[in-house]
Amino acid sequence: MATVLALSRCSSSVRRASDNLLNRPPVSFARSLKFSRRLIGNCSIAAAPFVVADDEKYGKKQVISLTPRLYDYVLSNVREPKILKQLREETAKMRGSQMQVSPDQAQLLAMLVQILGAERCIEVGVYTGYSSLALALVLPESGCLVACERDSNSLEVAKRYYELAGASHKVTVKHGLAADSLKSMIQNGEGSSYDFAFVDADKRMYQDYFELLLQLVRVGGVIVMDNVLWHGRVADPMVNDAKTTSIRNFNKKLMDDKRISISMVPIGDGMTICRKK
Repeated sequence: MATVLALSRCSSSVRRASDNLLNRPPVSFARSLKFSRRLIGNCSIAAAPFVVADDEKYGKKQVISLTPRLYDYVLSNVREPKILKQLREETAKMRGSQMQVSPDQAQLLAMLVQILGAERCIEVGVYTGYSSLALALVLPESGCLVACERDSNSLEVAKRYYELAGASHKVTVKHGLAADSLKSMIQNGEGSSYDFAFVDADKRMYQDYFELLLQLVRVGGVIVMDNVLWHGRVADPMVNDAKTTSIRNFNKKLMDDKRISISMVPIGDGMTICRKK
């Protein structure tokens, strides 16, 4: 296994931090890590490791692996509207705040909507509304976002921020099980009428959500699935819990699905962008 950190004369706090990094799920495809170095106090640690694929046919391509310092730099280059920052900071104090998408993810989602010229969107799994608000802000005044969420408490936060942002007229909230909401939309004749969908909900339901959304999204439309890397567990053959196995199987089905074009992007916890053919 590639060495992630080189430590010498470190403080106990830095050693504890390094232990946390070393105990993270291994990246099974990594053959080696090459890193520049930086000095923190009396401790020299890796600053920007590069991951190199095992397979020589990839030409020893070096791909950057984010460190906390580098990720802070990425976040400092995100154009985050003030209302989203306010929502993010409020959500950070709540239970389950790790479910909120990161600012760089939300920025990418919003850009995809803009590139598509999307007017009709769906979100499955709203939580407190950070990603759905990011989408609503870039939709035209006539645009519509269907926001599906089963938790009423978090949904109240989301609705409050839709109002604060002046975007509530663009958002149709569906409180309840997302699968039921999507099926109802199909039955109401809304098939192939949506431009964009984002899914960040029950991982064991991903295949069901995807099949329903594929009926609702038009040809050329986009479906984005979140958490497809699942904290790195999908690449660890020793991890076989229900959620990890479900995501791993779902990723394989997407690879084999000829109805879509795909791109798995290592941003946040991993997102796969699917374009309906």
